[in-house]
Formats: sequence, C-alpha cells, structure tokens
Amino acid sequence: MSWTDEKVNKLKELWGKGNTASQIAEIIGGISRNAVIGKAHRLNLSAKIKTRTATSNQNFENSFADKNTKSRRGRKSKFKSLIIEKDFEPENPKQLEELDENTCKWPIGHPNEESFYFCGRSSLKDFSYCKLHLLYAYQPKGKKEDNLDKDEVPEFIEKKIKSA
Repeated sequence: MSWTDEKVNKLKELWGKGNTASQIAEIIGGISRNAVIGKAHRLNLSAKIKTRTATSNQNFENSFADKNTKSRRGRKSKFKSLIIEKDFEPENPKQLEELDENTCKWPIGHPNEESFYFCGRSSLKDFSYCKLHLLYAYQPKGKKEDNLDKDEVPEFIEKKIKSA
C-alpha cells in the first residue's frame, strides 16, 4: 500500500478533526490503523487529539477534582455504615471443616487451644468476615496504630463489642 497525495491530505484533514486512527483507516480504506498512526507520526501530526469531552484544561481539572473527592468519600462511607449499625447477629462457633463462603472466618482463640473456633456469623458479600470483624480487619485509612498498645482495643471497636 502506498500513500498517495490524496490519501495523505485526507489523513491530515481527518486527523485534524479528531477522528481516531481506526476511523481514519476505515474511511480511507485499504490501510490499517497502525499504518495511519505510523504515517501521522512521520508527518509530525500533533499527538494530542482534541476529544469531545476534554476540550479544555478547566474541564479536565474539574473532572479530576470530582473523581478525587468521590473516591475519598467512597472508602469512608463503606465502613461508616458498619460503625453506625448496632445490630449484630450472635456468634455461631464453627470448626474449620464447617466453614463455607457465607460464614465469618475470624479465628477466636489460638489454634493450639481446645476451645479454638471461628466466628461463624454471616459474612458480608465479597468479604471473609462479618460486620463486627470487618471493623477489626479493615482500619480506616490514615489511622496510626503506633500509639496503641498491642493488647489495647480501639475505642470505637470496644463500643461495638459491648453493643453486640
């Protein structure tokens, strides 16, 4: 396939309008997307194609800020609903062989002890733990545990245990 002057001019026109390489290849016909990209590169055509959604820096900055706040809000809200909730089902002690995908797999005690068991409450969808043990497993982002003793239980978890 050779690039004629007519095809090169059509490429420049379509490239300037913001068409994708695939669209240009289809319109011109008989050439691949990669051939269009290669020729555009050799012609030093601008690599920055204006898209319909991001036509200015202001739009980009606004959309970036919106995404950033949504992601921050999302993580906090996932666990805030668990902390507010006060009703926990009672423990349902289970041995390892009795666990399935819908039971909490939080270990209670030490495996060498005779009284060792797993929580057994209903686990939340896509998690291995029940609501209460999810609070233990997934600490809020940015919390420093350096100032907590290893045996000390955080206050918000202590409240949850008392209300359970």
